[in-house]
Parts: sequence; structure tokens; C-alpha cells
Amino acid sequence: MTNDSIHDLIIVGGGPGGLTAGLYASRARIDTVLVEKGAAGGQILVTDWIDNYPGFPEGISGFDLAEKMVAQAQRFGLAITVKTVSGMDLAGEVKTISFDDGQSVRGRAVIIATGARPNRLRAPGEAELTGKGVSYCATCDGPFFRDMDIAVVGGGDTALQEAVYLTKFARTVTVIHRRNEFRAAPIIQEEAKAHGQIRFLLNAEVIGIEGEKEVQALRIRHQDGREETRPFQGVFILIGITPNSEMLPLDLLQNQHGFIVTDCMMQTSLSGVMAIGDIRHGSVRQVVAAAGDGAVAGKTVEQYLDSLHHKK
Repeated sequence: MTNDSIHDLIIVGGGPGGLTAGLYASRARIDTVLVEKGAAGGQILVTDWIDNYPGFPEGISGFDLAEKMVAQAQRFGLAITVKTVSGMDLAGEVKTISFDDGQSVRGRAVIIATGARPNRLRAPGEAELTGKGVSYCATCDGPFFRDMDIAVVGGGDTALQEAVYLTKFARTVTVIHRRNEFRAAPIIQEEAKAHGQIRFLLNAEVIGIEGEKEVQALRIRHQDGREETRPFQGVFILIGITPNSEMLPLDLLQNQHGFIVTDCMMQTSLSGVMAIGDIRHGSVRQVVAAAGDGAVAGKTVEQYLDSLHHKK
């Protein structure tokens, strides 16, 4: 791919945010290349069903939504290339994105849409039952668990807040935490502990997730070594997220947690470099939010490139 050409825009990451940014940029006749290490679509490719994306009253599978987003962006000429990014040189007016095969691509603007990934327990059965009762997002999947007995694994703010949220749907919510006290803020703990539908199982960890076609039970080990199997119809694993930031210039772009700080127009501290979606500090980590970020970034890029043109 290495050549002397300089594209207007390079988008790194092909999830909903990157694809939306690519759609807006391509419609604006901006010479755009989207780089994705695998199939375009991001995490929604492994999301069984999406019920909260506007325009689909009956819901839509993650795969189908990704396919539609790709087709729409390509209709306006978005070029998508499958490469693994190994590094970025984002200083100066021309940015360089390097790949692990030794090639590179250059552009005047860059949108970083590399996303983030939920931390996994890595327990037996987790991978096989993801999307079949194993979830990492209460807002996304809570309504699928109406009148069921479910578990939440974690002890931070998110775990307890989502446990309270899940009581809107589930019959009971059992919070499982490997320590004897929570890391969550005291006021969040108080709300969760005062809720009649929430139960707590402390000094315990999930060592297995059981079920054939869907989650049926959790294998639990207590601090004293005792093991037991408890019936549950679902489990939400909320033990943090990790930004996909391995290839980013950490000292220039990220906060202490590894996420990228932007202004309201998705602009980072570097001129001509934007960040969108789950990699962005403050993201609510929803498909529709990532798409919104992508739309904003697409307009910001258009303005940025116009400003470069006027300088000449």
C-alpha cells in the first residue's frame, strides 16, 4: 500500500463509529480510506441482537446491521482495507499509519475509532455462551432477561449501577464479587444494598458458566475453597473495559485510563486527529452513540480540510 499518494482522511477502525464517519466523509467527496484489522462492523458482529438502534422497531441482528452500514458507506465510495495497524505518526500536517506487514498509508486527517473491549472472566463456557445469556452490557441486553434470575459479576461503580438498572427487568439480581467489600462509591453501594431485588455473594468467584443452548447455571468457588453450582438464566460480566490502544501514541493522546480525550467536535489535542466511539473518554458505549460521534467527526474533518485549503 505504500506509495506517494496522500489521502484526505484515514479512519482507523471499522465499527459503527468508523463506518458512519466514512459514510459522511465519502458523501462529502473526501478521499477516505478506512483501515480495519478484520471484518468491518466491530463488536456488533458478535452481538446476537440489537433492540435499541433507531429505525428497526423489531430489532436487528448485529451482523445484519454491520452489513447494512458497510454497504451504505461503500455506496458512496468508501475504500475499506484489511490491515493491522502497528503504529501511528500523527504529528505534522501529513500523518502516517504503519501496518504490521511493513506497509503504510498517509493522510491529512485521521479519525481513531479503535474501540474498547470488555474484560472477560476467561471462565469455561463464557465464550461459548456469549450472546446466549452471557452479556457485558446491561443497557444493551437487560430487556431480554424479564422475570429471570440473573447474576452480575463485579464490584465497581458500573457493576452496582447496572445491577440496580437490571432490577427493572429481572426477578432477582445476585451480585457476585471476589472480595468482601466493593470498590464502588458509598452512595452507589447504599442504593444497591437497599434494593429488595438485589442479593450479594461476596468472597466468591465464577469459575464456570454452564448451559447447552443458553446459560442455565454458574459454577462458583468460595474463598474457603468450597464450590457449588447455582441456577441462573443470565450473567452480566462487568469487571471493566480495556481500550484498544496498543498502537496509539500514548503520551500524546490518552488519559490515565488509556482513553482518548476529545472536545465536543471529537478533536483531540493534535491538529487534524479525531477520536470517536468507545476509545473516546466519556463515551456511553452504545452503537447509536458511536454513530453519532462518527457523524460529528465527519463534519469536523470537512471543516479541517477546508482550513488547510485556505492556508495555501
